[in-house]
Order: sequence, then structure tokens, then C-alpha cells
Amino acid sequence: MNNFHCYLPRIFVNLLSKMTLHPKYITSSSGKKQAVVLTIEEYDHLIKELEELEDIKLYDKVKSKKESSIRFSEYLKKRKSKKQ
Repeated sequence: MNNFHCYLPRIFVNLLSKMTLHPKYITSSSGKKQAVVLTIEEYDHLIKELEELEDIKLYDKVKSKKESSIRFSEYLKKRKSKKQ
């Protein structure tokens, strides 16, 4: 999880360089912000960035286990031989 924090700034720098957000705030009668409205394009972009961040987090988690690895093609060969 520590590596997760290392990637966070890069993701948001990329986000800001790719798209400028124009949030609209819904406020209470006292002026307190209650909700945010984004365009579909802004929302989709944020979701894409969050999914990328989740992928990076999962990658870091797997890499931190320091387990041995094999090529995907080798895995498929082993899997196929086990089915036969």
C-alpha cells in the first residue's frame, strides 16, 4: 500500500493535464456544499483514472509478495496439460 501513495500524485497530475474539471456545487440554504455535479465526460474521465489507480494498487500488492512468476504462455501450457 505504500507504493500506492507514490503513484497518487502522478495520477492526479495526469488528470489535470488531460482535462480541466468544472464542478458545479449544490449548496444548502446556508451555503454549505452538499453535492457536486460533473459533466458525463468529466465523470467518465474520473472513473477511468480511479480504475487505473486501482490497477496500480493491485499490481503493487502482488509485486510486494515477492513470489516467483512464470510467463503467461507457460501458465497456459501447464493449465492445458492438467485438463488432459
